[in-house]
Amino acid sequence: MTHEPRIPFIQIPDWELIPQGFFGGTFPPAPFSFKPFGTLVAVGVYVGAWLALRHGRRRGLDEKKLMSFMLWVGGMGFFGGHFFDTLFYFPERVVADPLSLIRVWEGLSSFGGFAGATIGLVIWRVLHKEPALHYADVVASCFPVGWVFGRMGCAVAHDHPGIHSQLWLAVRYPDGGRLDLGLIEMVLTLPLAAAFLVLQRRPRPWGFFLGSMCMAYAPIRFGLDFLRMRVGATADARYLTLTPAQWGAFLLFGAGVVVWLRSRRSAPPDVAAAPSGS
Repeated sequence: MTHEPRIPFIQIPDWELIPQGFFGGTFPPAPFSFKPFGTLVAVGVYVGAWLALRHGRRRGLDEKKLMSFMLWVGGMGFFGGHFFDTLFYFPERVVADPLSLIRVWEGLSSFGGFAGATIGLVIWRVLHKEPALHYADVVASCFPVGWVFGRMGCAVAHDHPGIHSQLWLAVRYPDGGRLDLGLIEMVLTLPLAAAFLVLQRRPRPWGFFLGSMCMAYAPIRFGLDFLRMRVGATADARYLTLTPAQWGAFLLFGAGVVVWLRSRRSAPPDVAAAPSGS
């Protein structure tokens, strides 16, 4: 019995709204269009934020503070996603063009985003002078839902090609069957997102979702990165045979264990119980 990839390589074109030079001359200098990847990421951010606000209200959190928290964490997450992606995955680009570090539209990495989000959390905590765990846990409880849309964007952009494979779940790339790691991660995130939505129905100790998310995602990403394409323009940089994300997975898993164990020592608060101050 022969095996062959079953998933077609589908490229969704950009949805062009304003053509280049529409207003005369060379303005706009480039077409203004919705790109499938960016659109799906934006949908994921919106859905995740909406769910987090809904869950935060159930848990008695201050809505304005939660929105401020999400802006800081999300904004720094996007900046960090590009900054650390460029710094660790394309160091030669930084040497040739240091300004590439701040051109956030030129690439993102998930672990860079986690690092940036952590920095945003610290800044928010300093500005508001109160614990951030409650807000981080609410966001984490809804994050996998948004992540599904983000990885769906990666899948349609085919920007995480894996090794060549003839398995049925491989994608028929132009150069042959390959595992699409964005697609695989999206599928693996679906049960986590569903489980978190179900678990939200009862109050959980603060830190439960944040710790669980870190512990669940880190080993999945660590394993998937062994399947990444090793040769080519999109191949990841490696340090002592591991990708930057794999090194980051150690830190993420360790942080998740600490937060989860801390949550186990806390009794589940009442649904309407708001966090205490500093």
